[in-house]
Amino acid sequence: MLYPWHLYLMAGMYSFAGIMHFIKPKAYTRIMPRYLPNHKVLVFWSGIAEVVLGIGLCFAKAIWGIIAMLLVFLLVHFYMLSSEKASAGIPKWILILRIPLQFGLMYWAYWYLQF
Repeated sequence: MLYPWHLYLMAGMYSFAGIMHFIKPKAYTRIMPRYLPNHKVLVFWSGIAEVVLGIGLCFAKAIWGIIAMLLVFLLVHFYMLSSEKASAGIPKWILILRIPLQFGLMYWAYWYLQF
C-alpha cells in the first residue's frame, strides 16, 4: 500500500530527530528532568525509539508508538518550563508553544490510522 507523501515526511522527521540523539547527546541530556534517572541511557533509548518508530511508519503501523512517545516527551516540555536553567536558553514563549504543537503532532499521527 502506498501511503501519502506526508507520512514519509513524518517518518523522516522522527528518524532525523532520533539520529540527533547520537550526534548531539548533550543537547538532550541537558533538558532531561532532574527527577528522571540515568539521563544518558534515557537519551540513548529515546533516540533508538524515535529512529525505530520513524522507520516503522514506512512499513507498519507505528502510529500508537509515536503517540505514546510524544506523550512521554511532554515530561521534558513541561520540565523545560519549570526554570530558567531547565529552559536551556530557549525563550519561554517558544516553550509554551511547544505544548500545543506536541498535541498537534499527536493528532497528525492519529490521523494516519485511517490508512
